[in-house]
Amino acid sequence: MSYLDFLKEYGPRFWDGALVTAGQFLLATALAIAIALTAGLMKLSRNRIVHGAAVVYIEIFRGTSLLVQLYWIFFVLPLFGITLEKFTAGFVAVGMNLGAYGAELVRGGIQSVPKGQWEAAYALSMSPAKRMWRIILPQAFVNMLPPWGNLLIELLKNTALVALISVSDLMFEAKQINGSTFLSAQTFGTALIIYYILARFIVTPFMRWLELVMRRKLGRA
Repeated sequence: MSYLDFLKEYGPRFWDGALVTAGQFLLATALAIAIALTAGLMKLSRNRIVHGAAVVYIEIFRGTSLLVQLYWIFFVLPLFGITLEKFTAGFVAVGMNLGAYGAELVRGGIQSVPKGQWEAAYALSMSPAKRMWRIILPQAFVNMLPPWGNLLIELLKNTALVALISVSDLMFEAKQINGSTFLSAQTFGTALIIYYILARFIVTPFMRWLELVMRRKLGRA
């Protein structure tokens, strides 16, 4: 079978799998950003309980395997009465894992804002919340964008693990096609190309565009 014939026959399945992967990526990204922002701010808190809760979360999810976390969420949580559908369990596991890494980026980004900016915001008699939202976070956001771009590419690649709990993503479809055709080079080669296209021509350009927009808004372009 030629590669063109292979694509004609199995292309729709790769397309369907890629759409599921894109859905997993987008939902996991939204969750990871929300968790990263929350945990990053919590880690900067002077309250020991709040700070400690953030440290425990970050250390557990950074210090253990994403695969183990995925299995825990899908197979173990039902034993405690918490059952998640496999699609939901997939992006929740990936989002919570990458959120722990993102929390450190948020913390580092906030701490990288020059001290003079903090003092200027304080001099304007802004409340702590308004100071953080209006002055500190926009500047920290620009500093965080380059490493967040790398983190999102890592997140995209990690979504391949959800195939292990039978989420019909790109990798799951590739494994199914390979199991019935034994055309490993064509099958996994196609999957590799699709993952590369998603990372190189969608995620990376979007993050560069977002960084440029934020720099222009802050007058740094």
